[in-house]
Amino acid sequence: MARYTGPVWKKARRLSFSVLETGEELKKRTYAPGQHGPTKRIKLSGYGTQLREKQRIRIMYGLNERQFANLFAKASKMDGMAGVNFLVLLESRLDNLVYRMGFAKTRKAARQLVNHGHIEVDGKKLDIPSAEIKPGQVIAVRENARNFAVINESLEGCISTPAFVEVDKENKKGTYLRTPERNELNQEINESLVVEYYNR
Repeated sequence: MARYTGPVWKKARRLSFSVLETGEELKKRTYAPGQHGPTKRIKLSGYGTQLREKQRIRIMYGLNERQFANLFAKASKMDGMAGVNFLVLLESRLDNLVYRMGFAKTRKAARQLVNHGHIEVDGKKLDIPSAEIKPGQVIAVRENARNFAVINESLEGCISTPAFVEVDKENKKGTYLRTPERNELNQEINESLVVEYYNR
């Protein structure tokens, strides 16, 4: 299955989960999309619950099925808990860190900035959104994109950033300080269900 590019709010309502992590998608209508309105929801089986959790994380980070499965396989081979390792790998992606630093309002917008060559890592252009960034590396907006209105608006609207990144808004650059702790990531995610899904 290819990467989802459809309406994000509709997908958030279907999954009963804020894909944008703002809660905006579920404020007006908390029920699933469809012409019949807030009908009674069908109780999910164990497999259905695991699948929904996988889809929540996959849609939130903007990965396709193959990327998602490959990244989970990589996390499973690392020391420690597979679920936590998996979330850390997702957070270490270049497009996600561009979003976390406030250079883009959404992960989709961050992915587009990277794809179009507007981002550099340690002084070199890097246009691969899935690139794994190591702690200590510096991510910056390239010189030719520093006056983009979309980047300036995003930085102005960014009130706070996670503790695992440090951002210099004036020079439009940031440092990935360290790998995030589990308690710093989305608490609505139950990564153990994804582990169960792939180990079934």
